[in-house]
Amino acid sequence: MPAPSSTIRSVPFFRLWAGNAGSGIATWALPFVLGFMVSNGDLTALELGIFLALRSVGFLTAVPVGGVMADSAGSRRVILIASLAAACGTLLLFLGLFANLPLGSSLAALGVILSGMGQGACRPAYQSIVPSVVSRDALQPANAALSLSVRATVLIGPATATLIASKWGAGAAILVIAGLWIASALVPPWPRESVADSGAGAGRISPLRRFLHDLLDGYREARRHPWFFAGLAALSTVIATGYSVTAVLVPLISRDSHGDASLLTGSVTAYMSGALLGAIAASRWRPAKRGWWALLGLGAYGLVPLGLLAPQQFWIPIAAYFLAGLGMELFNIVWFTAIQDEVARAKLARVSSLDFIISYGLAPLGLSAITPVTNVLGTTTVLIATSIVCFGAALAANTIPTTSEFRARSR
Repeated sequence: MPAPSSTIRSVPFFRLWAGNAGSGIATWALPFVLGFMVSNGDLTALELGIFLALRSVGFLTAVPVGGVMADSAGSRRVILIASLAAACGTLLLFLGLFANLPLGSSLAALGVILSGMGQGACRPAYQSIVPSVVSRDALQPANAALSLSVRATVLIGPATATLIASKWGAGAAILVIAGLWIASALVPPWPRESVADSGAGAGRISPLRRFLHDLLDGYREARRHPWFFAGLAALSTVIATGYSVTAVLVPLISRDSHGDASLLTGSVTAYMSGALLGAIAASRWRPAKRGWWALLGLGAYGLVPLGLLAPQQFWIPIAAYFLAGLGMELFNIVWFTAIQDEVARAKLARVSSLDFIISYGLAPLGLSAITPVTNVLGTTTVLIATSIVCFGAALAANTIPTTSEFRARSR
């Protein structure tokens, strides 16, 4: 298959960028629409918790399935099917909540599961299709552009959803989300893709055994790259500890130190500003030791819990969040580029799914443990320990061979 010659200024990449942005806005908007319904008394907090939990279950279940399917049938087909599934799930949610049908709650629950599954299957598919749309030299700028769209959707999705729900009702906002998933299904281009060879005896193997075989094959491909598991372990550690601690404790620290949400709001703004600068820098900067710099950026998240030790000095945690956002974005862009560059094309989606399900699948464990651990050890101890863990995870990953360049072989 000839290598793609497109750049990030091409129409095919713009279509991919737009489809990815649409799916991102839809993903971030739905929880805020449901939260809006809780604030209006149209949904209980218990129902919201159940719906979000079911959505997460659907997401985590579908990530490996989407990875296997994308490698065997093509990433673009999976984007189409998964996005349409998410759209159908969103419409089922609308019917369950607003159509006054029998078993409406069950229909809504089925809808959020299906929506989560579509979202989960899309993640590795969107990641693995990038090398089929742009040339190898354009991978890092392409990932930077996609990352910028993700950062934008984190802000645009909730704000747009809240605005639509306020003016025209939550039902209208949910229908718009369904429309965004349809756009995600139809807008991206259809590039020529490499797919995995199913083998001569594939028809004699049960679907479950074939799925497990393909999944393990992706794991074996990941094992060929020592830097991958080193980086993934560091990323998972930072997400499960650093992200979880700050997500739970920052609202409390903001309230106790400033009497309002100013620190919480400022931290989000600073992090997003740093991430924006990091994405712009990473689009042009290609250091020889890319793995070393990426892990340095990842470890920078350890500055955040240190900054939160002095919340009364407002600029200290704000500066820490800015540097953490810059570093994390540098890591993400270099990380995704290295995976696309080094992993065999026919196994790329499965390796990407392994990345997503491990790094983000462990986050709920961290979130659930933070409050009881903080009650026992105290906030200061937890913040210091979290900082040490974040720094240590990045340093430990750098000791693994091939990690300094995120490359298994010299070129």
